[in-house]
Amino acid sequence: MRGGTTSVTGNISSCLDDGNEDIAHVELGKVIANLRVDAPCMQQEGAMQPLSCRRLADRRARGSRPRPGTSKVNIIMYGPSILTRFLTGERRPDRHGNTWQYHPRSDRHSKVACWGVALDLLASSSLLRDHAQQTKVIIGVNHTMRDYATGRKKDLDLVIARPEGAIPAKTKTFASLAAKYGITLTSEERGVLDQLPPLYVAPVSAVLIALEAKACMTEHVKALPRLYDELNSSHLCVHGASSKALAIAYVQVNAADGFISPLVNNLATAIEDAKVTPHKQPECTSRVLQKVAEIPRRSASSDNGFDGVGVTVLKMRNDGSPVDVLESAPAPQPNEQFHYGSMIIRMANEYDATFARI
Repeated sequence: MRGGTTSVTGNISSCLDDGNEDIAHVELGKVIANLRVDAPCMQQEGAMQPLSCRRLADRRARGSRPRPGTSKVNIIMYGPSILTRFLTGERRPDRHGNTWQYHPRSDRHSKVACWGVALDLLASSSLLRDHAQQTKVIIGVNHTMRDYATGRKKDLDLVIARPEGAIPAKTKTFASLAAKYGITLTSEERGVLDQLPPLYVAPVSAVLIALEAKACMTEHVKALPRLYDELNSSHLCVHGASSKALAIAYVQVNAADGFISPLVNNLATAIEDAKVTPHKQPECTSRVLQKVAEIPRRSASSDNGFDGVGVTVLKMRNDGSPVDVLESAPAPQPNEQFHYGSMIIRMANEYDATFARI
């Protein structure tokens, strides 16, 4: 393993010397693949393999090849697809009889977004799976955290934490939340979920990971101060309660050219007669991404800020049409700082390094 990696890094240096940066990027991808994918696969026969290992083995068995023109190694994540599938099928009624895929007064989309993040974290961190198997950690829903210094409180959609006492029999699990939230899974996603050890929903003791999801769907520029303030107050409260806890912000930004807002159309309205709020794209999306980049982030427990920030850019008109993930610019690209996959990998690594001894 070590010798093979040394050989590949020699190839990288040689490629850079020759000015072949694209080839060097491919060779770097091999190193990442060895460290992040192949190494975890060396487990005892019959042991559950990480999601990325199982997928890699399936692809090798089929003899598949990377898509032409791709030069980066990407570990596929499920969270964004789970969220867009949920939003596509969601029909939340309001008091006027209208039904909405997205309503800012509902927190269902935030819970589904955080559920997807938790699934990808569990699939990416063998240590987190081990802790769940040993019931060293549980998941908390709608947990209130309190800043020890200021007394400020913050309600979080999902937290991964140490359990407060013994876990009763017949306790609900993370997997059972999928049905509760109305999450539809593909057969592959269901297979991954079924391989995971049970992660129980139980009273929280010390929080290890705090998940906060926020969406900016319309009136982007007007929403920027509130988006920043709500996210900033979140990490301050989380780390005010525990400096060791990992605070994650997951932001969804709408890149559609228009949006039917339930707040603007606050009457019984046929969808064809609804008022559409126009969006100047891609400028609106870019402004939100610039604001997200201003949110404090930290690389040590003594610093101030989020431990991980991920962004998914959606295309959603809220008119009943399918919701898609925008993968092209201005959406964060693979291996960039705010890319969803980069956030998951960083947080899985941080969990492994921070909580190895619990």
